[in-house]
Amino acid sequence: MDILYLMILCSVSLAAVFLVVFIVYARKGQFEDDESPAVRILFDSDEIREKEEPGNKEDNEKGESKKIEEKSE
Repeated sequence: MDILYLMILCSVSLAAVFLVVFIVYARKGQFEDDESPAVRILFDSDEIREKEEPGNKEDNEKGESKKIEEKSE
């Protein structure tokens, strides 16, 4: 019978720890964006990178032109 009390105490403690962790991450905004991961698979990886890094598009174009020049030489 003593082990039953110990198991109940352990399970309630573990549940409390998970609840605290959930509340902390919910306040930090971890669960705010629940739609974009579901539709991310529908886009090409290049489109996602361009959206995440808007200033690097010009740099990428310059890099591609350098690659073309190197191949032609």
